[in-house]
Amino acid sequence: MVIKNFKRHFTGATCGLLIGAANGLFGGGGGMIAVPLLQGALGYPDKCAHATAILLIAPVSLASAVIYIIKGFAEAELVIAVSAGATLGGLAGAQLLGVLPKKAVNIIFIAVMFAAGARMLFG
Repeated sequence: MVIKNFKRHFTGATCGLLIGAANGLFGGGGGMIAVPLLQGALGYPDKCAHATAILLIAPVSLASAVIYIIKGFAEAELVIAVSAGATLGGLAGAQLLGVLPKKAVNIIFIAVMFAAGARMLFG
C-alpha cells in the first residue's frame, strides 16, 4: 500500500512539475497539459481532471505573474485587472462544469486546444 501511494504521489509530483514548467515557460497553458496528465497518468475522471487543473493553475499562475512582474515582463496593474476578470470567468466556468455533460466539456476543451494550436501555427 505504501509503495502504491508513493508511486501515485511521485507521479502526481512529476505531473505537477511538468504543468508548472509549461505555465512558467509559456506564461500560461499549464491547464492544457494538466487535464490530459491528470486523466492519463493519474486516472482522474474527465470533470474531476478539469476541476483539479483549475485549482492547480491558480497558485502556479500567481507565482509566474510575480516573477514576470519582478523581471519587468508584465505590468502589475494590468495583471491585477486581468486576474479580476479571470476570477469572475473562473467562477462562471466552474458553475458550467457542474451542469454541462461530460461530452460537451470534452468537445469545448478540444476546440479550445485546437484553436490555440492553430493560432500558434498560423497566427
